[in-house]
Amino acid sequence: MYAIETRGLAKAYGGRRVVDDFCMHVPQGEIYGFVGKNGAGKSTVLKMVDCLAAPTAGEVLVFGQNLQREGAGGGAAGNRIGALIEAPGLLEGMSALDNLMVKALALGIPDAKARCQEILSWVGLAHVGKKRAKGFSQGMKQRLGIGLALLGLPDLLLLDEPFNGLDPEGTRDLRRLIKRLNETFGMTIVVSSHVLDQLDRMVTSYGVIANGRMVREMTAEEVRLECGDSLLVRTTAPERTLAQLAEAFPQAQLVMEPNGAIRVRDNFDSAAVADTLHAMDATVLEFSEVRRDIEDYFVALMEGGACHV
Repeated sequence: MYAIETRGLAKAYGGRRVVDDFCMHVPQGEIYGFVGKNGAGKSTVLKMVDCLAAPTAGEVLVFGQNLQREGAGGGAAGNRIGALIEAPGLLEGMSALDNLMVKALALGIPDAKARCQEILSWVGLAHVGKKRAKGFSQGMKQRLGIGLALLGLPDLLLLDEPFNGLDPEGTRDLRRLIKRLNETFGMTIVVSSHVLDQLDRMVTSYGVIANGRMVREMTAEEVRLECGDSLLVRTTAPERTLAQLAEAFPQAQLVMEPNGAIRVRDNFDSAAVADTLHAMDATVLEFSEVRRDIEDYFVALMEGGACHV
């Protein structure tokens, strides 16, 4: 079962569809990196998953239940979601502890004060529990917003740009917390973020949105393979070279580029490839090791638009 599955999801504002025919699949227990440019539709999708916005078309399934059919708030499935989308909704005249207590009492959480103090510790605000939120920095407000999302220990946590306003130490602490929540509680976590190097350190799968449509979904392992080291070989006889390299290195992945260059990935040894080219008496025009930058990889995907599911 997927924690989130969307089918033909669409949302229009003023007659313009900002999300269109959107297909998303978030497996249970994953840390899912949701990547896209500003204005691509990430926040709108998360709002529809959290029942904060009604779809124009299509449907959202959370743990197999259609949230729209469950009515306001998504019913039982909606109660399994915790979210921080766009900006934390804080009662700024109240302390961090009181902000959490208000929500904890509304949720009917047993031993509410102890839970709230525990959450403050998780998000690094235990030392400012009595300080009014209006005096908080942006990073502290972000931490408190994440704490509010965690109060009910949700099965599904939606975090929209959670690293905003956090210093390097806060970013590292949040990354560790996300991994701990996933590993300890089996929590499924969707993280929308532009900070690709942070996503690369923790997510287990990705979804890339462009112009309101899903471009591609893939595992973190697939991203590592596609961004991993490769060897670029160009000779005067590319077809012959490709055939001989395929015979010599059956476990390697060989791809012919449009310009006739051969890209060798996985299970290759550059010295052995060079020896093979020498043995076949090939006229080598280019022989270079290449590593694709993960940022360049995602930027190229975000400039796409086809839906692959």
